[in-house]
Amino acid sequence: MSLTSTTRHRRGLPAAAAAAALLAATASACSNPNASSSGSSSGAQTITVAVTANPLMTTIENLTASGFEAGHPNIKVKFVTYDENTERADVEKDVAAHGGQYDVVMIGPNDIASWASNGWIDSLDSEVAADTSYDVGDLLPPIKDALSSKGHLYALPFYGESSFIMYNKKIFAADGLTMPAAPTWAQIEQLAAKADDTSKNVAGICLRGLTGWGDNLASLDTVINTMGGAWFDKNWNAELTSPATEAAVNFYVNLVKKYGEPGAGNDSFNQCLNIFEQGQAAMWYDATVGASTVDASGSPIAGDVGFAPAPVDKTKSSGWLWTWALALESSSKHQSAAEQFMNWATSKQYIAYDASKNGWAAVPPGTRTSTYQNPEYQKAAGAFANLTLQEIDSVNINQPGVAPQPVPGVQYVGIPEFEDFGQQVSAQITAAIDGQESVSQALTTSQQIAQQAVINAGYKS
Repeated sequence: MSLTSTTRHRRGLPAAAAAAALLAATASACSNPNASSSGSSSGAQTITVAVTANPLMTTIENLTASGFEAGHPNIKVKFVTYDENTERADVEKDVAAHGGQYDVVMIGPNDIASWASNGWIDSLDSEVAADTSYDVGDLLPPIKDALSSKGHLYALPFYGESSFIMYNKKIFAADGLTMPAAPTWAQIEQLAAKADDTSKNVAGICLRGLTGWGDNLASLDTVINTMGGAWFDKNWNAELTSPATEAAVNFYVNLVKKYGEPGAGNDSFNQCLNIFEQGQAAMWYDATVGASTVDASGSPIAGDVGFAPAPVDKTKSSGWLWTWALALESSSKHQSAAEQFMNWATSKQYIAYDASKNGWAAVPPGTRTSTYQNPEYQKAAGAFANLTLQEIDSVNINQPGVAPQPVPGVQYVGIPEFEDFGQQVSAQITAAIDGQESVSQALTTSQQIAQQAVINAGYKS
């Protein structure tokens, strides 16, 4: 999650007319045959799609003209691209007010239950059932479940992810290092210490430090979970100053300070991606989707990247679970057109088209069983494909740590209020990383913020 900052432009633009003609048929095949035609007497429609800035979204923006609009000449797609924090705030403001500024919005699992309950987004059950080419049964069960509420599907996954370690095999070889098959965080720290070389502008590891509950807290929370810490116990007592949580946060902050990239307080996914691709970090712990960029055609380190499971301490696994997915605003004035675009963008046909332009290693991962059963994908993405699937399947969203928790969630607390108090706590973590306050001070303030938030919301009296 949290693919912030500027978009990247390595991938190719839509190609020639022959490819457009091919995709015209493909796009038509995966649109809903029962939906009303966009080419009605009302003329062309423009649907507005709010998305987060990341490499895979750059790709679909580039491919939409030939891949979708060519087969739907009366539907035009307008993308509005934001960094993650801005996208969340702007989209939630619009859906809550039923403003209709957007037809399709990119959201994550944490939004599903409350947005569905509030009537902000529509169930997609009948739409995907009517489109026989969509094959909803092909969606990976953990991802589909994460986008469902009370048995109804409310968003279609564009890509899914867990988290793992990516490492530069050339740097490891030069330093005589070996990545364990299933590393612990203690082992990762040792490797980072040995690989860190300021004289060569190489950090031992790149980690998120940027403020944002989907930024630095995404990776930090997995460390807290596996080291025995938690946000809350099952009775909503805040646990941010518990010995286990404080030890985990100290570990993360010290790891970043000692062996992480300079200026880590400004870095999230995209920044670390750039650092890692330029050979300026020996390791990178982040979203599994990063593999689709760093080990794909055009990457300066393609073929030189190794992968390992998310590091652990007290748990058997520790990766997060996330999907960036497309949802239909209930206030959309172009619902049929929006549904047709959503179906295409998350279909098997789109994945194949992306592969035809950018190679199979670069396609959106973590959404469909058929992708992982495809021999071409396995050949191109064999270094990370099965590990990605393994990490997604290993997540226990109900209890990712050592103790029961009050609501599901790995890298977030699964209540609507978390977006607010999580953001505040995240700022405290950035301050600790930047050396503006101690971890103890940051967690004391965070404990008060989190506890008061759940009291005010009525979860705890």
